[in-house]
Amino acid sequence: MSRSKRKWEHIQHALDEKEAEQKGLDQVRFLPNSLPNMSYGNISLTVQLHHLSLSSPVMINAMTGGSPETKQVNQKLAVIAREKKLAMAVGSQMAALRDPAQADSYQIVRRENPDGLVFANLGAEATSDEAVRAVEMIAADGLQIHLNVVQELLMPEGNRDFSDCLFRIERIAEELARYRPDVLLIVKEVGFGMSRRSIRQLADAGVKIIDLGGAGGTNFARIENQRREKPLAMFESWGTSTLESLLEAAASGVGQVSFIASGGIRHGLDIAKALSLGASAVGMAGFFLRLVHELPMERCLEEVDHLHHQLRVAMTALGAAQPRDLQRAALTFSPEVAEWARQRGIVLSRYTLRDEDHHTL
Repeated sequence: MSRSKRKWEHIQHALDEKEAEQKGLDQVRFLPNSLPNMSYGNISLTVQLHHLSLSSPVMINAMTGGSPETKQVNQKLAVIAREKKLAMAVGSQMAALRDPAQADSYQIVRRENPDGLVFANLGAEATSDEAVRAVEMIAADGLQIHLNVVQELLMPEGNRDFSDCLFRIERIAEELARYRPDVLLIVKEVGFGMSRRSIRQLADAGVKIIDLGGAGGTNFARIENQRREKPLAMFESWGTSTLESLLEAAASGVGQVSFIASGGIRHGLDIAKALSLGASAVGMAGFFLRLVHELPMERCLEEVDHLHHQLRVAMTALGAAQPRDLQRAALTFSPEVAEWARQRGIVLSRYTLRDEDHHTL
């Protein structure tokens, strides 16, 4: 099957995906703040992602490109990104590196959003030369290298050799640092989450931004199983949730690394929880894919405004004037997560007793 056809199949299956079965961020709750001492009108949504300043913590995460149909999707997503000043990542550009005729399905993003933050995207099989070419293709501000081992293993035509992934990522980090220091390197999981071991390995390789890509959003194991003659359904529950991955990240002890939370982020309260757990930004893919598939552009923009409104409501209720203030709000966890954290040696009191350390935010 051609890459172009496969890209479109992935979009169709993603649109057919049902609501995630994982409880996800519903397993963590804020303690209410009855005296927030805060005005809704004074809320700022600006965040810092390494050296980049983002006007919103919401990112349109990597989805698509590589076919005439996906070009239309990328064009609509780029308009949303431009109008609402959101950072946006394109899908894997390997299709365009191997077939230059597909490049325009990615380049449309930069044409529609010439001044916005745009991130290129490649898989971990990419060489440092391909990484630079992908960045140049769309004049990108950053490069996502995505990790999708289980998806590749379930994909009928997928990769089976992952022996040099970390080495290639390290080479790409060195190449960008040497020739394109203005371009951020982001390593991203695609829905299976990350452990602190992987996080530490990436930090040691020079990666400064990690997208944890937890289970709970688009299930690529399920999508690939729908494309197989003999599905391997037992792998559809593989991985850790976004919540668990955020806890792993906080326990990793790595310094100078920013984290993006993605996977099952559904609304503004989920965004607030992810930011409270240590994320610098959140990535959303399925949310935006459904918007551009189901609604006219005016309604899409209204829905983004409503998403930001939900986040502002949560921040106001918690007395958080800006996103980083959410990291001082007290949280409680479900018994299931508490037991998982105990097994992983993660002490949750650092979150549950935050209100003991601060009388006000």
